[in-house]
Amino acid sequence: MSPSRYKWYVMALLFGAAALNYGDRTAVTAVFPLLRRDLGMSDMALAATGTLFLWSYAVVSPLAGFLGDRVSRARLLSFSLAAWSLVMLLSSLAANATQLLALRVVLGVAEAAYIPAATALIADHHGSDTRAKAIGIHLAGFSFGMVAGGWLAGYLGDLVGWRPSFAILGAAGVGLSVLCLLTLGDAAPIPGAGPAGPAPSLWATLRDLLRVPSFVVLTVELVLSGTANWVFINWLPLFFKETFSLSLAMAGLHGTLWIQGGRISGTVLGGLPSDRLARRNPRHRMLLMATLYLAAAPILLTFQATNSFVAVTAAIFFYNLLVGMGYVNAQPLLCEFLPVRVRSTAIGIMNMSSCIVGGAGVLLAGALKSDVGLARSFSSLTVVVVAVSLLLLFACWRILPRDLAKAARAESPPTA
Repeated sequence: MSPSRYKWYVMALLFGAAALNYGDRTAVTAVFPLLRRDLGMSDMALAATGTLFLWSYAVVSPLAGFLGDRVSRARLLSFSLAAWSLVMLLSSLAANATQLLALRVVLGVAEAAYIPAATALIADHHGSDTRAKAIGIHLAGFSFGMVAGGWLAGYLGDLVGWRPSFAILGAAGVGLSVLCLLTLGDAAPIPGAGPAGPAPSLWATLRDLLRVPSFVVLTVELVLSGTANWVFINWLPLFFKETFSLSLAMAGLHGTLWIQGGRISGTVLGGLPSDRLARRNPRHRMLLMATLYLAAAPILLTFQATNSFVAVTAAIFFYNLLVGMGYVNAQPLLCEFLPVRVRSTAIGIMNMSSCIVGGAGVLLAGALKSDVGLARSFSSLTVVVVAVSLLLLFACWRILPRDLAKAARAESPPTA
């Protein structure tokens, strides 16, 4: 297979892996009422299924990202896929809340290696002319997985309980991991992507990354926007069931469909203008992010303004459409000013930061649920999104140009 075709074959495999990655981690939210009934889980225990996953995922992410810069990225993500799929199979056998929560911790550890290695592998196979488009399709895989996993868990939950959906997702992942191990390969660094050579130590890499202000800005952006996203992912299915008296299947479907339908549309559509604008100036990726986030923020006030099912679902869709079009710029932008040998580590550190704070946000929403209500919690996230937009606008004009210029100088061949 020619390299021009193989890079899209890689994309197709990773789309499926991404779908299982998020489908496995979020299917549990569609069956919260069943877990409350069968395992006696309280609201805080249900919140802990998300928080413990995110925190264990966060703790391991920097090391997982570092490994993605030191070993075969294709093999690392394949083994990660196999490991978390086996955990899902075991989760279907959990006999009590303690066992399920323990397995959520292990799931976080097993999944941590996937995103840094997969994103870096896509960036290796795709140059700047197709990178955002490819990453956008990969991000759409996560969104598709949330919808499919939420619907499957809810549908089977109504019919036969929550365990079969966990087993089906796990078995599918084991099968895909075998295909990835047999056919997925690494790529040589993209020409002009940065100096090659052995990767430095984890601590040296962390120190160097923290000296790049634009990396710090994108990390803060991911922390804030990711917290908002995880609060929605964990609590929207229950919000739909309690607010609109839907069945488990319908609550699981609507609790993921409108988020991820918007995200899929946004990440796929957003990659096209991102790559086009970046040809003129890479800084335009960050400007596009900031503008789209700022446009999306007021939409969240719909949760406070109305209880209309149509208005709420439309708000969720269009908010995620705009945020998805903005977010698809982040990882390609990272590749504009960071060399190949540290990209996986950088994404691992960003994931760690996002998941620590995101897990706390999920837990806080659970603690405030009875007093404040989920609708008010969702609306309050408007402030977070506006703050992200203003930070990106400031960085676009005052911080990013210096880091792009520094990266360009590092890539330039020395003169005689």
